[in-house]
Amino acid sequence: MSRSAVPPNLLFIMSDDHAAHAISAYSTASATGAARARPVINHTPNLDRIANEGMRFDSCFCTNSICTPSRASILTGTYNHVNGVTTLVTPMDNTLDTFPKRLQSAGYQTAMFGKWHLGHGPEHDPTGFDRWRVLPGQGHYHNPVMLQPRPDGRGHTIVERGGYVTDLITDDCLRWLDRRDRDRPFALLCHHKAPHRSWEPSRKHFSLFDGIDIPEPDTLWDDHEGRAEVVQAMRMRIMDLDPVVDLKATVPPGLSEDEEIRWRYQRYIKDYLRTIASIDDNVGRMLDWLDSEGLTENTIVVYTSDQGFFLGDHGWFDKRMMYEESMAMPLLLRYPAMVEAGSVCDEIALNVDFASTFLDLAGLEVPAEMQGTSLAPLLAGERPDGWQESMYYRYWMHDDGSHRVPAHYGVRTRTHKLIGYYNDPLDQLGARGPATTPEWELFDLVVDPAELRNVIADPAYRDVAIELRIELARLQAEVGDEPHSGAEAVLAELLAAPA
Repeated sequence: MSRSAVPPNLLFIMSDDHAAHAISAYSTASATGAARARPVINHTPNLDRIANEGMRFDSCFCTNSICTPSRASILTGTYNHVNGVTTLVTPMDNTLDTFPKRLQSAGYQTAMFGKWHLGHGPEHDPTGFDRWRVLPGQGHYHNPVMLQPRPDGRGHTIVERGGYVTDLITDDCLRWLDRRDRDRPFALLCHHKAPHRSWEPSRKHFSLFDGIDIPEPDTLWDDHEGRAEVVQAMRMRIMDLDPVVDLKATVPPGLSEDEEIRWRYQRYIKDYLRTIASIDDNVGRMLDWLDSEGLTENTIVVYTSDQGFFLGDHGWFDKRMMYEESMAMPLLLRYPAMVEAGSVCDEIALNVDFASTFLDLAGLEVPAEMQGTSLAPLLAGERPDGWQESMYYRYWMHDDGSHRVPAHYGVRTRTHKLIGYYNDPLDQLGARGPATTPEWELFDLVVDPAELRNVIADPAYRDVAIELRIELARLQAEVGDEPHSGAEAVLAELLAAPA
């Protein structure tokens, strides 16, 4: 298939913390894809429609599994050490080059509604959009306030909204689409808050899953034996969920620890999935609108999330980690003029690739400063020679004081993963964390797709570890990031002993 000669429209729908294994289209994920070995636990007919009428990516990853940095990488097409957005509290400079700015300069109508989460204050307001209305910070699920530009263009003003946030964001998107200039292509970014913590469902879905037990993940009872000590010390276990804020109920008395974990998991996962049900309904509203307007054929529809999420996997909730459930992003893309319906791609794709892809599909030049690679050939069913066989990841927020997730970086190939927890006592926020010795993990994703066995000390994997160390250094040099001297010294010592 070939792309249309007419510039395509772009509808980019992004949720927050939506794991791929909470989309039923991923129930048939390929044996080598990131979603493998994790059964889908809900039904999402409208999201499935994008996959069934387009392409499902089974190995799409973020390069830093936390909201603000991933969003910056998606917009700019650059890694976080380049765009400067390394943590939740390092805002994005809104003068940076982004794909919406490029599309706007090329004549596209551009708009953005929903979660922005890239900083507070006028200097961090959205730019590159003809119209925008966004949540301040995380925003609220019910009756949220939102920010929109002042009529004079100087800063923003606050607007009070009544209703449920997922419905309101979609309302704003459809209202703007109805009022757009029909003679020009559009690029609309629809950014949902859901299913971010604290998972507050709408009235419509409040009782969804009542009387039903959601299947537990196979790794719910992972004891983390053999993993890095800092991983074992993280505070993301099901028992770390707050009964008031997260579970919204008092723990029943008299439960054993295992019984309480099971009770907590059901409370957590049902609300999480209920918020996704609202997303699915509203995605359906937008797809139906495109059909009614005759715009389906030449509109690129993308559904993704800023990262994945632990749904009880390894006994955890939240994200941040380089483990598969956290770093794997859902990516569904429909573009009938180019993409074969029902196609599946298992090539490695990254969040830094999105900007280059959208500009390429619009027929625009991709600036050399963007570090991602256009996915357009993959969408056309082609695999270019030399396509990326590995990817680089770096999480910068060493021990945020709540989750105690260590700073780390690593490399993932199609078969293995090497992760280094450099455990720098002075984190990116300037706060003192635990001064511990750097640690490393190595996983064989072929024989151990659930990442349960750390084989970094296994002599049988020494050659693999050496190869991954070389590939990690190559990727760091390629993207312009610096290795951590302490972590590298520890890895060198681990690999120095003869097999």
